[in-house]
Amino acid sequence: MISRKAEAAFLFIGDIILLYVALFFTLFIRYGADLKWRLVSLHLLPFSLLFLCSIIVFFIAGLYERHTLFFQKRLPVLLLKTLIVNSILAVLLFYFVPSFLITPRANLFIYLFVSFTLIFLWRWYGAGTAKGAARERGIVVGSGEEFQELLQEVNGNPRYNLEFVVSCDLARVPPAASEEKIREAVALHAAGIVVVDLENAAVAPLFAFLYTLLLSHIRFVSFHEFYEEIFGRIPLSLLEHKWFLKRVSVSGRNGYDALKRVMDILCTLPLLLVPFFALPFIKCAMWYEDKGPLFIRQTRVGKDGRPIEILKFRTMRFNDGGKWEEGTGTGNGNGVTRVGRILRQTRLDEFPALWNVLKGDLSLIGPRPEFTEAVAHYTREVPFYPVRHLMKPGLSGWAQLYGEHPHHGTDVVKTRNKLSYDLYYLKNRSLFLDVTIALKTIKVLLSRSGV
Repeated sequence: MISRKAEAAFLFIGDIILLYVALFFTLFIRYGADLKWRLVSLHLLPFSLLFLCSIIVFFIAGLYERHTLFFQKRLPVLLLKTLIVNSILAVLLFYFVPSFLITPRANLFIYLFVSFTLIFLWRWYGAGTAKGAARERGIVVGSGEEFQELLQEVNGNPRYNLEFVVSCDLARVPPAASEEKIREAVALHAAGIVVVDLENAAVAPLFAFLYTLLLSHIRFVSFHEFYEEIFGRIPLSLLEHKWFLKRVSVSGRNGYDALKRVMDILCTLPLLLVPFFALPFIKCAMWYEDKGPLFIRQTRVGKDGRPIEILKFRTMRFNDGGKWEEGTGTGNGNGVTRVGRILRQTRLDEFPALWNVLKGDLSLIGPRPEFTEAVAHYTREVPFYPVRHLMKPGLSGWAQLYGEHPHHGTDVVKTRNKLSYDLYYLKNRSLFLDVTIALKTIKVLLSRSGV
């Protein structure tokens, strides 16, 4: 089965090729037999910058994420929105950067039409080749809630080029019967791949039989690695001490950590201009409403469990420092002010925390920094919770995007779910993943759905 990363790379390469094809097709339509290399070279650099902007817009729009039937139905509208954004970017690029020496009008109009048509046809028809002509037949062997979750996700979504023709739930089917089901699936359905939970003790009696299938060129895939690839999180059933010893290490990341710190500083400095210029207006609005303080400081838990103070614009009637109360949230009747509501809706209340990023207490990307009382509670109730403090917390992160977060009070179930995403980031963290999170965060902020 083609992996999510491979599919994204396939779509990305196809988009790049078609954008350049659209440019050359545009120039051919415009100039025909008079088309010379000088004209091509004159358009190549500025349009290449436009292509880069277009790819970023595609990424933010979600065109490189998992495709579903629902996604396919709204693809035309989504592509139309990207066309509008790219048109605005093209006008800004060509008409406000005089060094490009071209201000195309007819060419730009033709290019936008041609590129939209090619990308639409590619995404609607051609991208199906990323999944293969037919779904591969497979077998899944395991048990538990995650077993059922994976089975339902794969068989219920035609986006995957794999279908489980046989599922062996070892909690219900004994090993002898499971062996017979697997043998029939290979013989009758030509199943060529087995996704098996090798960490499950109930699978042990099947090892000898599965070995004979290996000699018949049947491919085997780890259930947990497959689950991680599909859902972007670590299976909670897998978590035990030996998993952390094998999969998680803080050594060997010095180069990544240093480069990430440089990127934090370079990205934070221009972003700090936003609260700097907004500060006088926010101060006047707060003074007019309740004459309260401008900032609050919240004590959170940082890397290695050290307490840190995060700076934020005040959004509530009085400065309670964002105190957390077990099971109830603030619970003190302290309501959000009118100015605070605007700050929260626009995310401006979070911008002063960029000062914490500059100081090194936070990173732009990392696990959510929690209140000290919440951390103490979850450390008691959620196994392996403190491991997330091996990383510097961040303003946005993988778990903030995909995990459920209890914004007030405690919720052990949601926190366990969120921890599975934090551990995925801990295991797979890289600059590529950080850029992915940053672009997805921009998309969320633009949609005003929160992080």
